[in-house]
Amino acid sequence: MAKFSYVKRTSLTAMFIAFCVILPMAFHAVGLGSTFAPMHIPVLMCGLISGGAYGLICGMVGPLLSSVITGMPGAAMLPSMVPELMAYGLVAGLLMKRVRTGKLYADLYISLGAAMLIGRVVAGIAKMLLFMGGEGYSLGLWISAHFVTAAPGIICHLVVIPILISTLMRAKLIPKRY
Repeated sequence: MAKFSYVKRTSLTAMFIAFCVILPMAFHAVGLGSTFAPMHIPVLMCGLISGGAYGLICGMVGPLLSSVITGMPGAAMLPSMVPELMAYGLVAGLLMKRVRTGKLYADLYISLGAAMLIGRVVAGIAKMLLFMGGEGYSLGLWISAHFVTAAPGIICHLVVIPILISTLMRAKLIPKRY
């Protein structure tokens, strides 16, 4: 969003990084952390609102800071989760800047869908590299982990994030797109 200053984008990114720590704690407290992947929400929103570079930073710093402060995600998950979230933030921001269908929800769904798919591919590649050069990690395992098991989180993200962005625009807390 071109109307945001560097200071506002940086401040929003810091807020989204804080949400990367807070949301997982809240979701895990009621046993829904792994199911709904709450850390993905602020990273995707950061990319969509502040831009790709800020989303990339949020995707890198958020999980690292959360791991240091809360122990979530565990150290074993960081090597695949950090690149995944970095890809989410970067791609969501880049596509939101480039995609202009004339309809907010179309732009959001195109940007979100592509970011979530590319992020999952990046996570799969990272896991493949971690597991003995790919031995022991299969396409079926990747599909199961990143699509089947993650389905509730994917649906949640595709429902909640566009509603939040639209609400923030209507409240004039972020600039309107159209």
